[in-house]
Amino acid sequence: MAGRLSLPQVDLSCPICCDIFRDPVVLKCSHSFCATCLQSYWGRRGNNRDCPLCRSQSVDDPVPSLTLRNLCESYIQESEGLEETDTAGELYCDPGEMCPLHGERLKLFCLTDREAICVVCHTSRKHKQHDCCPVSEAVMDVKEKIKTALSSLQEKRDAFDKMKKNYEDTVVHIEVQARFVERRTREEFEKLHNFLQAEEEARMEVLRRDEEVKSQAMRQKIEEMTRNIASVSESIQALEEEIALEGISVLHRCKSTQARANCSVENPVMAPGALIDVAKFLGSLSFNVWRKMHEIVEYTPVTLDPNTAAPWLILSEDLTSICDSEEKQKLPDNPERFDPDTAVLGRPGFTSGKHVWEVNVGENTAWVVGVAKESVERKEKVSSVLKNGYLSVYFYHKMYFAGTSPLTRLNLKRSPKKIRVQLDFDKGRVSFYDPHDNTHIYTFKHAITEKVFPYFWVGCQQCPLKIEPQEIVIKAIDNC
Repeated sequence: MAGRLSLPQVDLSCPICCDIFRDPVVLKCSHSFCATCLQSYWGRRGNNRDCPLCRSQSVDDPVPSLTLRNLCESYIQESEGLEETDTAGELYCDPGEMCPLHGERLKLFCLTDREAICVVCHTSRKHKQHDCCPVSEAVMDVKEKIKTALSSLQEKRDAFDKMKKNYEDTVVHIEVQARFVERRTREEFEKLHNFLQAEEEARMEVLRRDEEVKSQAMRQKIEEMTRNIASVSESIQALEEEIALEGISVLHRCKSTQARANCSVENPVMAPGALIDVAKFLGSLSFNVWRKMHEIVEYTPVTLDPNTAAPWLILSEDLTSICDSEEKQKLPDNPERFDPDTAVLGRPGFTSGKHVWEVNVGENTAWVVGVAKESVERKEKVSSVLKNGYLSVYFYHKMYFAGTSPLTRLNLKRSPKKIRVQLDFDKGRVSFYDPHDNTHIYTFKHAITEKVFPYFWVGCQQCPLKIEPQEIVIKAIDNC
């Protein structure tokens, strides 16, 4: 019976022999055992009279359980009748529930060795001093741990799904970026091509006119020389005829002959400037074209970096102006991007030297301009103040402030339309001026130990912030 127990039989089985109770007795702790099984168990334990299940000490003698004995006898009778009529109705224990060493049901779980054991194993030397609990409790504990692990894995899977979606959106955004850069590059090169083509045509036209003028002048000289040649040829022929005469007739015609021979014919000399000035056309040709080209192009010392722009910001296609909007764009949540703060960084970043740029704030009602350290927090909305890694001034609620900790109120005589930012990285200075009259606004004196970027924040939808282009001066170096 120990190897095959029907399910209803479990509650009527002795925990020691795993068979139907024979002369069941009950201890003070309410656990029941066969009388012979309990006495045999105690005999092996010496003077230790503990409960085989809960290990509580039993001072009193076990009490016979008449009710349990009657139930067992009734069950045995019913089981014998059922075996005769329908043996197929029995349900047997899974072999995995039985102890491979003792053939007993695995009712306990050793907390020390983390394995299921039977009652006999519990009394063995291997598990004698180990803490145990019922298998049902251990199963519940394991299921709780599994539920916790399952919840953690589900959260991780959700995070992976979210990141996968972000990666997929990023692939689409990369394609959009590539097409945008391609289009803008072609437009800019087309402008340059058109300029170069127009410049080439203009220079060719000047060359053609110069060629025509020079050639026409030479053709006129050729015609003049042709007439002179004809005149001299006639004189030569006349003199040759005079030489051929004989006698006194030579003397009669000598005066006219000498006059013809003495006609003044100037020696032909080419005037200066007759040739095309090749040096004028080809001298430093590429440089001269490039110098003229700067009249149609603009140079901005700072360019807005769209990869850092918050999703609510609208950047111009030339990446020089920015304004706020009510609609959040669908953009990749890359680490460089500000979100939720409506900010954007400029490029390039600086690690040394002096740098200057101007920002046209116009009638914008909420703006911040300055520099930000590379390590600033971009995924949380924080104040644009010095302690958070910003060196900036800002305009809000019709008041001007410097981003110190605490804020410094700035009292300006006039509202500037432009702000000039001057960075001296090596000296740790960031100064702000009104370029209209070069009025000093504020200067941060703070040691800069990491890379910084131009910083812009905007909270106005009507008027954008715009980075002003700088005038370019091309000058040759005089080595004298």
